Amino acid sequence: MKHTNNLMNEKFVINGGRRLQGTIEVMGSKNAAFPVLVATMLTKEPCVIGNIPLVEDVLKMIGILEKMGADVEWLGANKIKITCKNIDPKKFPHDIIGHFRGSVLLWGVLLARFDNFKTATPGGCIIGARPLDTHFDVFLQMGVGIKHSGKFYNFAKIGKSEKTQEIILDEFSVTATENVLLFAAGLNKKTILKIADQDYQVQEVAKVLKKMGAKIKIAGPHIFEIKGSEKLKGFTHQIVSDPIEAGTFILLALATKGEVLVKNVELGHLTLFFKKLKSFGANFEFVDNNSVRVLLSPKLIITKIQSMPYPGIQPDLQPIFGVLATQTKGGTLIHDPLYEGRLKYLEELNKMGADIIFCDPHRAIINGPTHLRGIEVPSLDLRAGAALIIAGLIAQGTTTINNAYQVDRGYEKIEERLQKIGADIRRVK
Repeated sequence: MKHTNNLMNEKFVINGGRRLQGTIEVMGSKNAAFPVLVATMLTKEPCVIGNIPLVEDVLKMIGILEKMGADVEWLGANKIKITCKNIDPKKFPHDIIGHFRGSVLLWGVLLARFDNFKTATPGGCIIGARPLDTHFDVFLQMGVGIKHSGKFYNFAKIGKSEKTQEIILDEFSVTATENVLLFAAGLNKKTILKIADQDYQVQEVAKVLKKMGAKIKIAGPHIFEIKGSEKLKGFTHQIVSDPIEAGTFILLALATKGEVLVKNVELGHLTLFFKKLKSFGANFEFVDNNSVRVLLSPKLIITKIQSMPYPGIQPDLQPIFGVLATQTKGGTLIHDPLYEGRLKYLEELNKMGADIIFCDPHRAIINGPTHLRGIEVPSLDLRAGAALIIAGLIAQGTTTINNAYQVDRGYEKIEERLQKIGADIRRVK
C-alpha cells in the first residue's frame, strides 16, 4: 500500500453555500487503530486487522512497524496482516517519531518485549502543552528507569518483583492508560490501574488484549485489573467505526442545514453527544441501530459546550461544535479545560466573519448566527482543519484551506466523500 508524506503543499478549495444531501459512511477509527496496531508487537504470531482507515497517521504507524522489522501484508484495501517476529528496537525511525505523537504508544509494548530502548521525543498537533509526565510517572511506578539526553529518551527495566502492582495515573490520559494496558498485558503479573481513562479507543485495545490471552476487567469506576502473560497469541480484529468522524459528519449536516444519512455510527460511544444535540433542538433520527439521519434543524440554540473525559463530549469534537455555534441563535460558551491551544481555530472563524469573544486560552463566547465569508486560512491541526472545512462549506464565496496534510492525518479522502453529498470541494497543489 503506497502513500506519501509529501502533502504539505496541497490545499482544499471550497465554494460554500451549498445544501448537502445524501449518504456518507464513517470509516474505521484512527485513534483506535493506533493501540491495536502496536499490540501486534506483543506477539510473534500473525495478527489480522480489518477496517483500517487509510489516513496518514495510521499509514505512518504501519511504516514504523515495518522499519522495525514487522512483516506487513495487505489483504485488501482496508485489511492488513502483521507479523512482528523479528522486531528490533534499535531500528526505531527517530526522524518519523519526532513528528508523530501517536508513537508514544510504542513505549508500553517495547517495554513488555525488551529490556531497554531509545526513542526520540514524539511530536504532534500544536494544540497547547502536551507534557509526557503522566507516561513517565506510570512507567516509573512499573519499575522502568528513564533518562533524558537531548532530544532522546532512554528506557530501561530496573525490575520490580511484586506479584501485584498498583498504578495510579495523575490524570485521565487516554494514551497513558493504553500504555499501561499494553505494558501490563505482556507481564506475568497482576496490575491494578486506577484513575484510568475508558474512552472508546481504550475499550478497543482492551478487547484486543483479551483476544491475545490477557485477562482484563473493569474493577470499579475508572479502574482496570490486568493479568498479563509473557506468551500472548495473535488475533483477528475489526477496528471500530470512528465516533469522532461520525460526530463530525452529523455536526457538518446540521451546520450546512443539510439532510444527510450518516452510516456506521457507534451510537454507544456518543451517548452524551446525542443528548446534547436533542437539548439544543437538533432534528435527527436513528436508523437500523448504526445510522443517523440528520434533518433540517431551524431552531438550534447551543448554550454551552465543555470538553470532558469519556463519556463526556470528546475534545476532538469541540472545534466542530464551535463552527456550528456560529450558525445558531444567541451566545455559546466553548470551554476546553485540557489544551490552551485548542481554540486557535476560532481566530480564523473571526477572520471569516464570526463574532467570537475570547475569555481566556480555554474559554470563548460565540455569538450567532453570523454570515461567514470565504477567505484563505491555515489548517492549524487535524481537528481545526476539519472544522474550517465545515466553515468553508457554510461560507459565501471561496475558502482555501492550506496544509491539507493535517486533515489527511485523520479523515480518509475527505474531499471525495463530501463531494458525494453535494459539497463543492476539491484538492489542489
